[in-house]
Amino acid sequence: MGVGGASSAPTSRDVALAYVSAFATGDAEQIAAHVADDFWNEHTSTLGRSSRGRDEYLQRLPGFLAEFSGVRYDVEDMVAEDDRVVVAYTMRARWQEHDIAIRGVFRLWVEDGLITHRADYWDSADFLRQTGQA
Repeated sequence: MGVGGASSAPTSRDVALAYVSAFATGDAEQIAAHVADDFWNEHTSTLGRSSRGRDEYLQRLPGFLAEFSGVRYDVEDMVAEDDRVVVAYTMRARWQEHDIAIRGVFRLWVEDGLITHRADYWDSADFLRQTGQA
């Protein structure tokens, strides 16, 4: 609670932690609840596919969650300053018959308690190696 009983707005760090934690629920709506309508989901990896808009993101999430069973992001490190948060993570999931652990980094921009832009950096070659495709 803030001064005079008013609740304070979540920090960018709080928003980032809630977003990353939401993946473990397996609920696309819970995950997408943390992003803005004009959300830019930018993938820098060769295998990644970027998207624009919360609606498109929400349409893609169920397929991602089904393809990467039990997905969760274990936070290794986090740096937050004003509206920007950098999250170093290990993504853990089961893809087909392979248990995978892929290290990466999210750069997140937060505005009014929602993520407006996510730039995701991860190694496609590591994914291919772990899944027997390289």
